Amino acid sequence: MPTYISLLRGINVGGHNKVPMERLRKLWEALGFAQVETFIQSGNVTFQAAKASPAELSLKLEKRILAEFGFPVSMVTRTADELGQAIAGNPFVKESKAEPAKVHIAFLSQAPKAEAVKKLETLATKTEQVRHAGREVYLYYRDGMGKAKLTGTVIERVLGVRATARNWNTVTKLYEMAQNSSN
Repeated sequence: MPTYISLLRGINVGGHNKVPMERLRKLWEALGFAQVETFIQSGNVTFQAAKASPAELSLKLEKRILAEFGFPVSMVTRTADELGQAIAGNPFVKESKAEPAKVHIAFLSQAPKAEAVKKLETLATKTEQVRHAGREVYLYYRDGMGKAKLTGTVIERVLGVRATARNWNTVTKLYEMAQNSSN
């Protein structure tokens, strides 16, 4: 069975949309998914499932979370191969080695329109660099995410697609977990 990674947006942030990872894991298992693992409290789940479209899996899971927890949660799901390709496409290689917590990937629900990407790129500054490739936006926050103006909300609004971002450490850990569950 293929391995997938679901990245939930906006849970367990500032005391809002609380989702215990144990309950999240059990929800995935109740849907028949195997090798379910969660990573940190921000909503990262690796799992195995019968071959399916990641977008269809996200929709199914979003409906189930709404029914289970009573609030909507958007997510982006990728295959392990897609996550590996996103890692390989990182334009901030030097920065991700030196300051991995300052490099992020925003995973998009779909590829945005070219004019929206151009608009996002105009928002970049010396301290916030942005590069786009397909369904990913790579970000380097030289001064850290805490002072960033190019937040997930801004990226979603400008690009007109759903997005959720993870720092380089989290992305590479999730890929490692997905590789281990495939073996």
